[in-house]
Amino acid sequence: MKLEERCKSIEFIVSDVDGVLTDGGVLLDNEGIETKQYHIRDGLGIKVWRKAGFRFGIITGRNSQTVRLRSSELGIDVVRQGVDDKLTVANDFLKHFGLTTQQMAYIGDDLPDLPVVRVAGLGVAVNDAAAELREAAHYVTAAPGGRGAVRELVELILKAQGRWADIVRSF
Repeated sequence: MKLEERCKSIEFIVSDVDGVLTDGGVLLDNEGIETKQYHIRDGLGIKVWRKAGFRFGIITGRNSQTVRLRSSELGIDVVRQGVDDKLTVANDFLKHFGLTTQQMAYIGDDLPDLPVVRVAGLGVAVNDAAAELREAAHYVTAAPGGRGAVRELVELILKAQGRWADIVRSF
């Protein structure tokens, strides 16, 4: 199936955090307080996706207050942290929303993301993802993780669906 065809059926994007919404770096201060840097264009991409009437979810292996804060700020629909089995959680999300795997795009960067990328209607790897994930993906972003890859994915899908021009006009 061609990339554009895959994009047309997508209604739900699910993303990893570290290495996708961030550059993969985790800063810990002397008190153990964690800091992450998020790219502002990814945030706007998520808001645009939500404004277009679609859902966005996060599945991450780590637990972080920064993820809770950023998710709340962006109005992300579902967030699961501390997850080892991302495929089970992705399937739970799909069941909850009454969607199929063909309606889901999943974007990741490393081996724990492989099972979901393999079954997603649109499996996506960030540019600097592990080689195995890039090979399994339907699409590899031009942008590396934490540098606008999620925004790139949102634009790709909305353009394929013929909705991007309306989004741009709304600004």
